[in-house]
Amino acid sequence: MKSLRICNFGQLTDADVQFGDLTVFVGKQATGKTLFLEMLKLAVDAPYIHSQLARHGLDWGGEQSAFLDIYLGEGMHSVLRDTSEIVVDGKLKPIESFARRRNSNTNRLMYIPAQRVLTVQQGWPQPFQSFGSQDPYVVREFSEQFRLLMDREFSRGGSLFPQTNRLKKVYRDQLAEHIFGDFALKIDVHGARRRLVLSRGEAGSHIPFMTWSAGQREFVPLLLGLYWLLPASKVPRRENIEWAVIEELEAGLHPAAISALLLIIFDMLSRGYKVCLSTHAPHVLDVVWALQTLKRESEPVDSFFDLFQMRKTPAMRRVAEDVMKKNIHVYYFDSSTGRTQDISSLDPSSESMIEAGWGGLTEYGGRIADVIADTVAGRGG
Repeated sequence: MKSLRICNFGQLTDADVQFGDLTVFVGKQATGKTLFLEMLKLAVDAPYIHSQLARHGLDWGGEQSAFLDIYLGEGMHSVLRDTSEIVVDGKLKPIESFARRRNSNTNRLMYIPAQRVLTVQQGWPQPFQSFGSQDPYVVREFSEQFRLLMDREFSRGGSLFPQTNRLKKVYRDQLAEHIFGDFALKIDVHGARRRLVLSRGEAGSHIPFMTWSAGQREFVPLLLGLYWLLPASKVPRRENIEWAVIEELEAGLHPAAISALLLIIFDMLSRGYKVCLSTHAPHVLDVVWALQTLKRESEPVDSFFDLFQMRKTPAMRRVAEDVMKKNIHVYYFDSSTGRTQDISSLDPSSESMIEAGWGGLTEYGGRIADVIADTVAGRGG
């Protein structure tokens, strides 16, 4: 899929997106970013979604309103209008076609939702069936995949972070410094009960999930989602997965930790995944703007290492070289019009205030600076 356009669907009046290797969505809350990404998942994976819903005993009888309530969450059929349209690669796809029962065991898009912290109860991911009718499919599926990863690949317990066979050392070092500190992430097993805990040292006491910092609670489900996408073998990608969607990767994290996460995202691009991010963090677009500028100015790959202040290694040089060749697109979701605007150039001198202010993410910092500058200048006069 190269493009997706959604018209007159919920908050989306006309959301038209051409996908890059990395596509970043910005905009205020409730502008339709999540709705768009959920429909992207549906456009890519409808037969797989149908199979999963049927496997868990959910039936919509081929009726589109009932299907939307199951897929998007209870009551969400109200997003549908008589004039709703979904256009995939320039071809109109009738809404009812997405509710028409098809079956496939192939999942092509991994979706890591913003509500990922809700998937962990008492320190362990919850099964699909534990969620209610109000919960979107993408949350249920993520929790189920998270749970299966724990049961199948980490069933013996032990340390989940750091793990030398999952992430490159540069990533592990930065995550340890900025998120975990001196703690390790482990599976604590007592009889039949398992739970995720933090532990310091081999004989250290176990710290349960609800006593972690907010950033650690937000990050750990994301980390395990990344583990799913970055298999431990020499195979660069999880079989059949082509896309990764990550909502609000910055939740609860310091900018230094966000930079570490972005490095892992760039590694995913190097492995051939197409990645979509939604964000409210200026720091994410700061990094994207820097990369876009380096590419426009034909700067050497060494500038990539300077940007992240990291040591130059052959493995990371390959990642940097790959990333500098990738296409990055940025879209602003406008709350007042329900439309999208392509701001991929991220030109601070653009006549478009939306692009110059990177979709509003730099607007408030700039306004504060202007107020302080005017105040100080006034006093000086």
